[in-house]
Amino acid sequence: MSTSYKEAQNIKNTTLLRELLEDMPDFLSEFFRGIADTKTSNTRINYAYDLRNFFDYLITEEDSFKDIGLHKLKVSHLDDITSDMIEGFLDYTSYYQKTYEEKNTSTFIRSEHTQERQNKERGKSRKLSAIRTMYNYFLKKRKIETNPTKIIETPKEREKAIVRLEVDETAKLLDVVESGEKLTSRQQAYHKRTQKRDLAIITLLLGTGIRLSECVGIDLHHIDFDTGGIKITRKGGAEVIIYFGDEVRAALLDYIKVRQDMIAVEGHENALFLSLQNKRLTDRAIQNLVKKHANSITQLKNISPHKLRSTYGTNLYKETGDIYLVAAVLGHKDVNTTKKHYAEMEQDRRRAAANIVKLRET
Repeated sequence: MSTSYKEAQNIKNTTLLRELLEDMPDFLSEFFRGIADTKTSNTRINYAYDLRNFFDYLITEEDSFKDIGLHKLKVSHLDDITSDMIEGFLDYTSYYQKTYEEKNTSTFIRSEHTQERQNKERGKSRKLSAIRTMYNYFLKKRKIETNPTKIIETPKEREKAIVRLEVDETAKLLDVVESGEKLTSRQQAYHKRTQKRDLAIITLLLGTGIRLSECVGIDLHHIDFDTGGIKITRKGGAEVIIYFGDEVRAALLDYIKVRQDMIAVEGHENALFLSLQNKRLTDRAIQNLVKKHANSITQLKNISPHKLRSTYGTNLYKETGDIYLVAAVLGHKDVNTTKKHYAEMEQDRRRAAANIVKLRET
């Protein structure tokens, strides 16, 4: 029986979370059960990685915790953790190397590997969020008495300019995906088999502004050509319908004709976009195909699926001037998020407005 992408991801994440909990303090099992109904499985996995790193840091770097084994840590030890320790951990994550023992789920053989990690403000903010959520949970349950995260400032992210494609670059990108003329001879051999798929994906991203994960999760029965709508799963798990125009429709219909002749691997029968191995395309695969084609038209911009989303948002705002519409279509829960991304354009519109109203005829 075929499972949906969302169901498959939840099963995969549940298995992964259980494995991660084997290398974490025992009391965290309660925490992850407690937030299961309010946090997505992806968020819980991210929390698990961040909290695993945090407690590893405590027992290896903080003197007062070095003599306590990982599985001997109790929830009461949270009251012994100071804000200085948490800030020390955040500073430590700027750059560190860590050796982890991983278990192969198919062979059950454990092996060690060392990872080199760096975190900037965004990564540190996510780690602080995981720690803060853990403290809030156990404080609410009255199992601890203190919350040192209350006095820790969230690392402030530096504002980044929006990287997007200009109108002529968008046209060039679609042209090279269609023709494959700027690809290497090796890439062109594969291009003949994936051209309609790649064009459908990039046209869809540029024409709707959906997220990478939303694109990956689309099943065949999620598309309704009569209404021009696609059902997608937003961040947080909410299912919504987004609508597409004629160019997206044409690209999808061309690909669907090819897709109908493909025999998907068991468990992937419902997936819209398939790999050459007839499995659902992964996030990484779509990132790579976007990068491959985008490199043909610009070396100055690092174009990713998210940059195509920014391109759509920019074009929609230019055409409508409606920041609330852009927020709704992109799936931003808070319009301030949208305003932050498009503040520069908003300022340009206000500047242009200065000369629109004439006080006296000239």
